[in-house]
Amino acid sequence: MTNDRLILVTGAGRGLGLAMTEKFIELGHTVLACSRNKQHVEALATRFGKPHRFDAVDVSDEAAVGLWAKAALADGPPDLLLNNAAVVNRNANLWEVPPDEFSRVIDVNIKGIYNVLRHFLPAMVARGKGVIVNFSSGWGRSTSPEVAPYCATKYAVEGLTLALSQELPAGMCAVPLNPGIINTDMLQSCFGDNAASYPTPDKWAKKAVPFLLALGPKDNGKSLTAP
Repeated sequence: MTNDRLILVTGAGRGLGLAMTEKFIELGHTVLACSRNKQHVEALATRFGKPHRFDAVDVSDEAAVGLWAKAALADGPPDLLLNNAAVVNRNANLWEVPPDEFSRVIDVNIKGIYNVLRHFLPAMVARGKGVIVNFSSGWGRSTSPEVAPYCATKYAVEGLTLALSQELPAGMCAVPLNPGIINTDMLQSCFGDNAASYPTPDKWAKKAVPFLLALGPKDNGKSLTAP
């Protein structure tokens, strides 16, 4: 008897998504993942191969997510769905953020989560089990200057997820997760050289992945922070 689970990870090409993918596979789980970067996807597919599945998908493209889900769900719904994909605006006062950049942050960080849930969640609900983790941020519960668009999206993730948790059938779980402060490309964009003071994604994943695997119905509707 096996205890492996099917785990969906968005934004798996780098940073936290890549670190989680590596750790889940190391622990014997099957990963279904996407990245909008085709080269990252090809590298993952070459490195890990089947039964894992890696697709080039921009989560902000609703039609593309729909096609991805149709193909991916042939293997059944995920046991653990991690909406990790996100982008951050370049540091700037809100009135100086270009409209296209503002829209991109909204499209990936909020609409991207909606698109993935819209196409994968019905199969999970029909089965009556599964855990959804929508990645929030410390900036989804507090704010800092020059990252207002990002803060807005992560506050939205909190509200969207908590409302979703009230809609799910018993036996399922949805939580917004603050992963903490990790030295990723995104953090380097905001913090510059100071980002090096924080843990790497690999170090973070060693504790975070077991934490994610332990989530269940008892956690539904809680705003959580990774260890």
